[in-house]
Amino acid sequence: MDQLKGKVAIVTGAASGIGAACTETLAREGARVVATDIDDPAGADLVAKIKAAGGEVIYLPLDVTDEARWGEVVAATEARYGRLDILVANAAIMLISPTIEMTLADWRRQMAVNLDSAFLSVKYCVPAMRRVGSGSIVMMSSIAGLRGTAGMAGFCATKGGMRLFTKAIALEYAREGIRVNSVHPGMIDTPIWGKLSVGGRNLPVDLSEMARQRVPIGEPGRAQDVADGVLFLASDMSRHVTGAEIVIDGGIVAGSPRRG
Repeated sequence: MDQLKGKVAIVTGAASGIGAACTETLAREGARVVATDIDDPAGADLVAKIKAAGGEVIYLPLDVTDEARWGEVVAATEARYGRLDILVANAAIMLISPTIEMTLADWRRQMAVNLDSAFLSVKYCVPAMRRVGSGSIVMMSSIAGLRGTAGMAGFCATKGGMRLFTKAIALEYAREGIRVNSVHPGMIDTPIWGKLSVGGRNLPVDLSEMARQRVPIGEPGRAQDVADGVLFLASDMSRHVTGAEIVIDGGIVAGSPRRG
């Protein structure tokens, strides 16, 4: 407990799944958290849950593709809490489609939500961290940023771009006490699996069976597994870690699981 006492964090895509787990974990460890999302009702529910547990959190609506809104959210964070120490850039979308069937609008939408937002988060959060003299930025990439997956070219492109963007930014600000690292989840049991669609049609997914076949550990991860990795990177436990990538995938990237 209290690993983040005195620190202030912004989490994007905070209303559900991995983002919600990260928000709850940072608050539980003493951070004052600004939870942001476009799902206002879910954001309000999250705030109520965290406050009931004794955490300090506020919710601010944020479309991560809106540059002007980024400036407003960071300014509001500093006005309320006087500083910004941690950013968890988690907001993302995943659209599944064969590349030649994907519309340019869908391609650009993924680029905007997943990759443009990473640029905007750094552009507006780094100056606030400079005023503190240190900071930790955690970019939520994916194992799709480490290897290709058929039908997910757009998502892979954005997450691969985020991976190398992370390393470049880490080098830019390493001497200023601002650390930047990426997290690469694999098959994590979150609501996103119930929202997958192909060509506008719902794609039913038996996540447990898929994990049994594809994950060496044999089961999907939990959002808390990812949040624990984020906590490490956000805290002073990782004071000498920057430009790194943490893979939380039950062994998928390591290779093919044993059969039987």
